[in-house]
Amino acid sequence: MRKKNTQKIDEVIKEYLKALKIDDKLKEVELIKSWESIVGKTISRSTKNIFIHQRRLYVQLNSSIIRNELFMLREGLKKALNDKVGESIIDDIILK
Repeated sequence: MRKKNTQKIDEVIKEYLKALKIDDKLKEVELIKSWESIVGKTISRSTKNIFIHQRRLYVQLNSSIIRNELFMLREGLKKALNDKVGESIIDDIILK
């Protein structure tokens, strides 16, 4: 016999994370971890530092050639990264 007040465990966890206000931070971490799968291993190896601050993804690169290539692909990268986590986390990508 099922009770009327039952919920799925994933829904309960999502509500709990939202109540603690850490769900957005977890999405940011997931987005940063998906960087290599989106751009590939070669570009990922040239990435020195990557972080999110005020809805901007900052990426520090070793190679100016790769930086120029990524600069032209910024909008596509932004869309792919946001799609990977399932919501709009970043508004811009800053390449250094």
